[in-house]
Amino acid sequence: MPHPLQRRVIDELIDREGGYVNHRADRGGPTRYGVTEAVAREYGYRGDMRYLPLELARDIAADRYWHSLRLDDIAPLHEPLAEYLFDYGYHSGPGRPGRDIQRLLNVLNRVERDYDDIVVDGAVGPATLGALEAYHDTRGRPGLVVLAESLNGLRKAFLVGLAEKRESQEAFTYGWLRRVLELSHGGA
Repeated sequence: MPHPLQRRVIDELIDREGGYVNHRADRGGPTRYGVTEAVAREYGYRGDMRYLPLELARDIAADRYWHSLRLDDIAPLHEPLAEYLFDYGYHSGPGRPGRDIQRLLNVLNRVERDYDDIVVDGAVGPATLGALEAYHDTRGRPGLVVLAESLNGLRKAFLVGLAEKRESQEAFTYGWLRRVLELSHGGA
C-alpha cells in the first residue's frame, strides 16, 4: 500500500505541470503533465503527446520518481523531505536529488562520527536510507528540516546554473525558482 502522501503529491504535481506544452526553448520537447515524450516512449506510449492519458502520467510519476527515490521509506520520517525529493526528481530526473541528498548526508555526519559516508551515486537504497535514519536519530525532526531546506538550496543553485550555462533556459528560471519556493513555503 503506497504512502498516503504519494497520491496527493502526484496529483498536485500534475496540476502544477498542466496539460500539453511544446515550448521551443524546452530541451525536453513536447510534454503533457510534465512527462516528456522520451519518458512516455520508455513507458510504451506511442501516440501524440497531446493525448497522453492522465493515468499513464500518474503511473510514470509513481514508478520513475516516487518509487525510485524510495519515498515510501522517507515519507514516514519527514513528509516535506519526501515531497521535495519527488518534485526535484520529476523536474530534473531522480538521480540528481538522489545524489544531492547523499552529498548532504555525507557532510552532515560530523566526519563520520554519526554514521559512515555513503557513495554518491544517486541510487537511493539501503545505505542512503540507513544514513538518513542515523541522521534522524542524531538530529531529530529539526535536523530533517535542515536537510530538506538544504536540499532545496542545492536545487536552486542547480537551476541557476542551468540558466547560466544555456541562456535559452532563462525563459524558465523565474518559474523554476518560484516553484521551489512555493513548495517549501506551502504556496507562500
